[in-house]
Amino acid sequence: MRVNIMWFWSIIALLIIGTWIFGTENTEPVKSNWNTVETMIRNGEVDKIVVVNGELAEVYLQKGVAARYRDSEDKELQRMPQTGAQITFIIGSVDSFENNLHAVENESGYNVVLEYDRRGDGWTTILVNLVPWLFLIGIFVLMMRNLSRGAGGAGGGIMNVGKAKAQVFDKENSKRVTFKDVAGLEEAKVEIMEIVDFLKKKDKYVELGAKIPKGALLVGPPGTGKTLLAKAVAGEANVPFLSISGSDFVEMFVGVGASRVRDLFEQAKQKAPCILFIDEIDAIGRARGKNAGFSGNDERENTLNQLLTEMDGFQTNTGVIVLAATNRADILDKALMRAGRFDRQIEVGLPDIKEREEIFNVHLRPLKLDPQLDRTFLAKQTPGFSGADIANVCNEAALIAARHNKKFVSKEDFLSAIDRIVGGLERKNKIISDDEKRTIAYHEAGHATVSWILENANPLIKVTIIPRGKALGAAWYLPEERQITTREHLLDEMAATLGGRASEELTFGHMSTGALNDLERVTKQAYAMVAYYGMSDKVGTISYYDSTGQSDMAFTKPYSERTAQEIDDEVKRMIGEAYTMAKKVLTEHKEGLRELAELLLAREVVFTEDVERIFGKRKKDILREQKEAEERAKKAEADKADVSAADSDAAVTADTDVKHDVAEK
Repeated sequence: MRVNIMWFWSIIALLIIGTWIFGTENTEPVKSNWNTVETMIRNGEVDKIVVVNGELAEVYLQKGVAARYRDSEDKELQRMPQTGAQITFIIGSVDSFENNLHAVENESGYNVVLEYDRRGDGWTTILVNLVPWLFLIGIFVLMMRNLSRGAGGAGGGIMNVGKAKAQVFDKENSKRVTFKDVAGLEEAKVEIMEIVDFLKKKDKYVELGAKIPKGALLVGPPGTGKTLLAKAVAGEANVPFLSISGSDFVEMFVGVGASRVRDLFEQAKQKAPCILFIDEIDAIGRARGKNAGFSGNDERENTLNQLLTEMDGFQTNTGVIVLAATNRADILDKALMRAGRFDRQIEVGLPDIKEREEIFNVHLRPLKLDPQLDRTFLAKQTPGFSGADIANVCNEAALIAARHNKKFVSKEDFLSAIDRIVGGLERKNKIISDDEKRTIAYHEAGHATVSWILENANPLIKVTIIPRGKALGAAWYLPEERQITTREHLLDEMAATLGGRASEELTFGHMSTGALNDLERVTKQAYAMVAYYGMSDKVGTISYYDSTGQSDMAFTKPYSERTAQEIDDEVKRMIGEAYTMAKKVLTEHKEGLRELAELLLAREVVFTEDVERIFGKRKKDILREQKEAEERAKKAEADKADVSAADSDAAVTADTDVKHDVAEK
């Protein structure tokens, strides 16, 4: 641990001040005037007076007099020392002082010894006067020394403000991360392994005239493992690895960002061949010239210009490979994305079910688990979860198991952890009236009923009326692992989302505010279908979506007012059709809706098995089972045909062998 010298000097200063203020013995005489001393002389309390250098008079009182002034109304006299000179005052003229003293002596009848002394400024006085200045000078020197060499380590300090604060990793680093520690991301690892392989076996590529990409950009949502993948590159490549964040270039001083970029690439050139990793590059790589009227500071653009120059400018950086990570690739400058700078964009997306199982295997290693735990089941229960989310699920499950004094983490703990992360903390003590609870039960039962009946809606896992977070109830679904979604899927999902509001209207004849989140989601989805996906016959197969983020749509819409009206009309029509569909389903299955709602009121949580018992199997599940049965039957027939053909071939072969034996005989 590094000790800051400033703490040492601060403690010394506090000790000096404390000793001066709270010292046990006071030896300094009290400053007063001739009137006070005159009164003391008349009372016979003064023993002698010493005139120093003809200017200052030191008054010595009789023994025990100072103690009597402890209760004096004059607070200054209360502080008089018990011994030595107890009062001092300036006399002005010596002759005038002597005349006044003699007059008081004659009137009072008390005589005072008068002495004269001449003193010079000794070493003690000089030292006392110099100590405060020496203390201030010492603090100033230490502050300047820390600023010049960087009190915060390498790259710190006012003199080194233009130096890059990159962390350097090499092959001697004990805490290395390799590709074995990175679960999933197989495609990304294949692409990035080529860079590592080039650094290890450069001659193999050079002989064929190939050139390795100068830069690779890792793009993906937050928590998918971009930075972890870069750490694995540092662990796999036996070359120096420099890591820095995009925000480290940003400083309040003008020109610091560009200076740090130059220094960073200078360090990389000295260590070449090496890998340079810039995390969150969007901090300095944002497209130039956007919203120029709202910012008068061009420091970020200057930093970006310097980065562009260093990556592929007039001077080439041989042996320096740049890796960068961002989750906002759409706002990066086009010049930064061109070939020659970042030649490749490596997509680091959300993991699929197989990759989620591998990620679970990594994060479950340190946990004490139930031997019967099915890891494939956990992967199925977490669609859309990133690697960071899965790590959070494992940690939350361990915390829940420990809270309930369990010896190992079981399946129920993981399900509770998933519910906790998705829906929020349970609030069983929230005060809800019986009427509100009944409304919530029928609302959630409406969601569950419509999603179960409609073929293209997401299958239900469980539904609950226990409040979680801000929600008074919730229904959990298990979306299919698909890459594209059809119009029918979206419409059925909208109807299922509106099933809660429809159930309230059909059952109670009124509407509540509990459908706010449902209406918000449906509205956004309908607008996306019309304006982005081109799923409206009236508006047409037109998309106003800008995937690049480069067009200037901050204050203007890319369509006319008439088109905007058509979009609004189509959105209302779609939502109306979905709502009508939900009401139709609930009307046809009114008894099932009532039974499910009453079951929710009784148990608070209902699972897939209960919904299947009430409504029967879903149509989609029946069709899937029929298809699987047909495939099994076809496979059995094919296997039977293969066996018959094999037997026929064996019979022919045996007959041929017999004929061959007869011919030989």
